[in-house]
Amino acid sequence: MYTIQTEASFDSAHFLKDYEGKCSNIHGHRWRVEVELAAHSLKEEGAERGMIMDLTAVKERLRAEADRLDHVLIVEEGSLKESTLKALESENLRIVILPFRPTSENLAKYFFDCMKETGCPVYRVRVFETPGNGASYGERIPEDK
Repeated sequence: MYTIQTEASFDSAHFLKDYEGKCSNIHGHRWRVEVELAAHSLKEEGAERGMIMDLTAVKERLRAEADRLDHVLIVEEGSLKESTLKALESENLRIVILPFRPTSENLAKYFFDCMKETGCPVYRVRVFETPGNGASYGERIPEDK
């Protein structure tokens, strides 16, 4: 099996509603996302001969999603009152509402799904919220056709 990987980082804030601990308060992270692609064989023709995929294209796809989450408040859908959201938005704060709790585990699956939707043969995604703490999500790669 061959693998390639790239990474991107972004800064954002989040909180974990109903969590018993410090993470229930709004706090920020320098998130680092590592994406690993895998294939059993390399392309045999064209400009990508000898590659799994053009790494520049992979980096661009990952960077686009990381940029969308950069310098925002990531909020789980339904975790704030509508009046609170409107007040924050009236102050021109950038908010991204996601349909899941913004944990490292869920963000790893989120980035995995985003990369897969763009056609990348993604194998595993790791998301670090601090240099030493993170989570990963991955799937087995299918056999080459």
